[in-house]
Amino acid sequence: SSSLPEYFVVPSSLADQDLKLYSYSFIGRRMPSWSWNHPNGSALVRMANIKDVLQQRKIDQRICNAITRSHPLRSDVYKSDLDKCLPNIQEIQAAHTKLKQLCVNEPFEETEEKWLSSLENTHWLEYIR
Repeated sequence: SSSLPEYFVVPSSLADQDLKLYSYSFIGRRMPSWSWNHPNGSALVRMANIKDVLQQRKIDQRICNAITRSHPLRSDVYKSDLDKCLPNIQEIQAAHTKLKQLCVNEPFEETEEKWLSSLENTHWLEYIR
């Protein structure tokens, strides 16, 4: 994948040949990559969606099992589809543009309540939260 770094962490229980084989199943060949680890054992693994719906469950299960086996506490994997609960890049860019317009073009002489309402309508604070 041209969008992944040259080196990244993957579960040690996945063989290189499995990684290469599975990579074709992911959109943009974006294999799961271990992005963050917390001292309490929590880990964040990021991956793209799997293209083939029929193969999705099988591949997803094998990768989740590999992550569990590689995790120091052998914790089960909790998955969250961030596409469904986070704004996309266009929404973030639009919110940022609205925020800039509000800060540059809107006189603060308006009532504080109206300005704060306008700020809320940009959705910027919601997105960065």
